[in-house]
Amino acid sequence: MQEKVKEYSRSQLALRNGQDREEIWCAYKGMIYDVGPSRLWRNGHHYEHWAGQDLTRELGDAPHTEKVFERFNIVGRLVNSSDKV
Repeated sequence: MQEKVKEYSRSQLALRNGQDREEIWCAYKGMIYDVGPSRLWRNGHHYEHWAGQDLTRELGDAPHTEKVFERFNIVGRLVNSSDKV
């Protein structure tokens, strides 16, 4: 039996920005990743990108592909604020 992935709203994700809490999380294509272990995300930002946000639209500007997310653990799934959490 597969373990259910915890769901988080955008406002819950926003708190995991490396400033309000220790967690440094980002969402991509509906999944939330813990990017905290990366030295490139120290203090909750990476170049012009900020943790606690959905970075799906911003990846097109990055010099890497979505494969970069394979390095990070999935901590949850991003749901719309109108969805139940």
